[in-house]
Amino acid sequence: MSNYTKDIAAAAALCDTNGDAWNAINPESVARMRAQNKFKTGLDIAKYTADIMRADMAAFDADKTKYTQSLGCWHGFVGQQKLISIKKHFNGQTDRRYLYLSGWMVAALRSDFGPLPDQSMHEKTAVAGLVEELYTFLRQADARELGGLFRELDKAREAGDEVKAKDIQNQIDNHVTHVVPIIADIDAGFGNAEATYLMAKQMIEAGACCLQIENQVADEKQCGHQDGKVTVPHADFHAKLRALRYAFLELGVDNGLIVARTDSEGAGLTKEIAVVKEPGDQGDVYNSYLDVEEVAPEDTAEGDVLISRDGKLVRPKRLPSGLYQFRQGTGHERCVFDCIEAINAGADLLWIETAVPTVHEIKDMMDEVRKVHPDAKLVYNNSPSFNWTLNFRQQAYDAWVEAGKDVSDYDRNDLMNAKYDDSELSAEADARVRTFQADCSREANVFHHLITLPTYHTTALSVDNLAKEYFGDEGMLGYVQGVQRKEIRQGIACVKHQNMSGSDIGDDHKEYYAGENALKAGGAKNTSNQFA
Repeated sequence: MSNYTKDIAAAAALCDTNGDAWNAINPESVARMRAQNKFKTGLDIAKYTADIMRADMAAFDADKTKYTQSLGCWHGFVGQQKLISIKKHFNGQTDRRYLYLSGWMVAALRSDFGPLPDQSMHEKTAVAGLVEELYTFLRQADARELGGLFRELDKAREAGDEVKAKDIQNQIDNHVTHVVPIIADIDAGFGNAEATYLMAKQMIEAGACCLQIENQVADEKQCGHQDGKVTVPHADFHAKLRALRYAFLELGVDNGLIVARTDSEGAGLTKEIAVVKEPGDQGDVYNSYLDVEEVAPEDTAEGDVLISRDGKLVRPKRLPSGLYQFRQGTGHERCVFDCIEAINAGADLLWIETAVPTVHEIKDMMDEVRKVHPDAKLVYNNSPSFNWTLNFRQQAYDAWVEAGKDVSDYDRNDLMNAKYDDSELSAEADARVRTFQADCSREANVFHHLITLPTYHTTALSVDNLAKEYFGDEGMLGYVQGVQRKEIRQGIACVKHQNMSGSDIGDDHKEYYAGENALKAGGAKNTSNQFA
């Protein structure tokens, strides 16, 4: 007996128990509303999606082609449309497709202060609010899809088509939800470890099963692809990792996941000199990367900060800002050390920010990490901050030079030029881009690939094209040809925008409440019928 059938029986029994006053309550309508509201709370979602991620990680360990992917979203509608599109194009399944919640997009697009840089300046509650909004839209996508199936079931029954009715009932019983895992960006924790814990609880209660945190100073946080990044000693970062774990455990999401991100590859500064308790500990290693100069006691000045290293007195180089700098060329080494220590502190997944997207650089670092932690898995940011075209054309160019191939037709510094678009070198570069994710997963154990800001860029591009045409010579044809005609022919669900906003669900409910007296919006005069 399916859950749907069980719910009908349970509702019928409840109606019988309550007597004549409940005679107008239709048990099947109750079962339908329950099916359309599978997840009652954000914690239900967090537990469900954490199990999905854990299972996906195990599947990836067995087969490196089974990596996962996500696209960043800044609005519930964007996330909903992404999942509806995935189900449409991939046999009704959402396997290994997630959502990413970008702190950059929250700052730039969701703050009451207006557009802000990615420096943790936006309201803390905005992140949890977006998690909740994304899941609200995904749950409505479920309700909308199931509502359509319920209406088809009623039509099949009315027509006496038992075969079709049975098929539709099977689709209802085996409905695939639009609810998928969200990897949510908690920046550097928005304060101390207690602030991190409190914010984590809000995000988990909203439905987040996976939280990503970086090892930057919270009040100096910068976007991972900008300069001026300042890291913290491992003890400080690990306290925040534990704060996240405690938040998951307190709320009963025992399978919750933590992504530890290191920005050390591009971060040349630290605000603190780490505490050293014994030679060779985390603090000692962290300090070993500082840029220092040996001094004699008599050469010190008022206010100097000195540390002892290998029996010698050294002075860390301090900038006018009060920050200390690391030695040049230590980023790679520090990333590896950060990753090893983060796993020791309980992180489930790693994230290494790199300056350019190159398989060999990611592989080199992960090879070092996996000597200590063989199962270490990476989340990698396929960032729009990279110029993918230029980077990969230059990689192809350099490979040709190394192989002794003639590159006289190409200017390495001008490879973005459109004149190269149809060239052999550009074809090779595009092939490298196409397989980049698969190559990274195979070579560097990248479990999850994400693009942080794709919907931001696609919105900007499509609006630019529409404005250029609509306000130009094309007029209304700019919208009809460039938007609506494509929506209809590609089967984009939102061409019926009334349906997407819940109008048909509302009509169903009106019928539940008022029966034949219901005043419904979806009648013959509804212009959305033109898109049938």
